[in-house]
Amino acid sequence: MDATTNAARRTEDIALDLLKFVAATANIAGKAGSSTGFGVTPATKPEDQVASLLELYTRCRKAVEAPIK
Repeated sequence: MDATTNAARRTEDIALDLLKFVAATANIAGKAGSSTGFGVTPATKPEDQVASLLELYTRCRKAVEAPIK
C-alpha cells in the first residue's frame, strides 16, 4: 500500500468513528425515537434508516476531509 491509500483509509475510519458517535448520541437508528426530537421514529422503515445512515456517513466524510482553515 502506498501513502495515499493509507491516508484515504484512515479518513474513512475516522469518518466511520464519527458516524458511530453521532448516531449513538442522537439516537439515530435506535429501536425507539427519543423525546428530544432527534433520532428515528419507530414507524420509520428500515430502508429509510439505512438511507439516513448513509447520508450521515457522507456528511462525516466531508467533515473529516475538509481542509482546516
